[in-house]
Amino acid sequence: MSPPVPSVEYLLILSSAALIGVAMLGSLAAWSWAGWLKLKTRELDARPQADDLPAIGQRIDLADLKERIRKLEAIAAGVDL
Repeated sequence: MSPPVPSVEYLLILSSAALIGVAMLGSLAAWSWAGWLKLKTRELDARPQADDLPAIGQRIDLADLKERIRKLEAIAAGVDL
């Protein structure tokens, strides 16, 4: 005994439902992606930039960089610290 063959109408309804489901999932994914991009853009805009640091913070950063350069020059010259 062979299994029953589905009718054309049944296959049309099933394929239409599947296509609509895939379209809904795709639109939800696109909407979520756009929202995530907006969130990340806002986070980047809210982050303080390097030139927004207070003057004392810039001095500390500059002093730290000078200290690192001094240590690297000492290493290059072969001096033990």
